[in-house]
Amino acid sequence: MKPLPQISEAEFEVMRIIWNNAPISTNEIVDKLVQTTSWSPKTIQTLIKRLVTKKAIAYEKESRMFVYTPLVEEREYIRQESNTFLKKYFNGNISAMLSAYLENDKLSDAERNDLRSLLEQKSQ
Repeated sequence: MKPLPQISEAEFEVMRIIWNNAPISTNEIVDKLVQTTSWSPKTIQTLIKRLVTKKAIAYEKESRMFVYTPLVEEREYIRQESNTFLKKYFNGNISAMLSAYLENDKLSDAERNDLRSLLEQKSQ
């Protein structure tokens, strides 16, 4: 499997909009992001162009609009980033990562139950 493109945190925010709404036009992406960020439309357009250059998204021109679709699956990208984080900070040891998290944050009953269910599913 070929490595996925590296994208910045800002580019990831654009990708989230595209993953959740594809196919989506430039104007729609801008409209959604100006509501949740302090970015200007020009900044958002620059981020979109970078994602096209990195081959994370593709576009088609429909009349006078550009419409974007992801070339990278959200699940695959998150898996890659999670593995990179785990290796970089915890030498690949997921127990150490969870332990570090649990030292700083309390899990709700629902979160504990979700984790138990996931572990049970994976052990079967």
